[in-house]
Amino acid sequence: MEPRDRFPNRRDLVTAGLASAACVLSPSQESRAQETPREVFLERAAEGTPHKGKVLLAVQAHADDIPLTAAGTVAKLVKEGYTGYLLRATNDDMGDAPGLGTPGSIGDHVLGNERDNAEVARVLGLKKAFDLNYSNHRMADVSQNELQCRLIFLIRLLKVDTIVCWDPWGHDEENPDHTQIARGVEAACWMAGRAHDYPEQFAAGLAPHAVQEKYYYARRPEINRVVDVTGVVEQIIDANRANRAKGPAGNHGSRLRAELARTGQRLPLLGDDDVAADRNYIREFILDRRRALGQKHGVQYAEAFHHIGGGARSKAVEEYISKNAVPLR
Repeated sequence: MEPRDRFPNRRDLVTAGLASAACVLSPSQESRAQETPREVFLERAAEGTPHKGKVLLAVQAHADDIPLTAAGTVAKLVKEGYTGYLLRATNDDMGDAPGLGTPGSIGDHVLGNERDNAEVARVLGLKKAFDLNYSNHRMADVSQNELQCRLIFLIRLLKVDTIVCWDPWGHDEENPDHTQIARGVEAACWMAGRAHDYPEQFAAGLAPHAVQEKYYYARRPEINRVVDVTGVVEQIIDANRANRAKGPAGNHGSRLRAELARTGQRLPLLGDDDVAADRNYIREFILDRRRALGQKHGVQYAEAFHHIGGGARSKAVEEYISKNAVPLR
């Protein structure tokens, strides 16, 4: 996740003011992100493990997508009983914009992000990480049917109940990988439940299995659910700290601390060691939008989604049943 205007150069943070470090969206995108509908459901933490037996698949185009957008929701759902998996669509071979991530060759980027992705899965409590290994920024060249087939296979194999991914209706996306994987996921969630789509998979022991619930990371008026992630904020920091090869988090705090030390300066925020520097930097600058959204809804930290599903039947049918069903005689 490295659109050109979402993250400032670290040097600019020092010279232009640290408050700008949290700019994950461009100004126009940021204004649209606040245009939420009047009715937004606030999903709070549940007691115990009410989702025990359910399966969650967190899908990202790049190693830092879930950490930056939905790590709290993923950690919360796993804590509440889901068995979770992580799927990364690209191999992140293009690295990141200047000043972000860790500079290196294409090979360095591939290996570094592969390791980071596995660490993200670990800190979020996910059972396994899968990689489709498409080239970064080249997913528009990938056959949509091929992508859907691979996603359908995994949905059926893992028996996925709930998916977290980019919003396929996020029309202001400038990164083509985000758009492609989101559209593939939306189609696969439906097609995986049909008996005549890729029936050869049934010979391998799979069966039709439709996804029932979708959390699509949203930042436009499609937002209809806000998830309280206050209780898992330390895991959000862990997940973002794991992304050292890519993105605005990772070890940027300790790098800034070292840079300031060379000029005889320090920031109390960054503490006295590299671990504290990285964690405090992420808490202050990377989680700022989660903090602002949370305050708007009366909690400390929150994440926003275009939420779809929650049952195979339509809402109207469910409401009719609840009002009109009578006991059998």
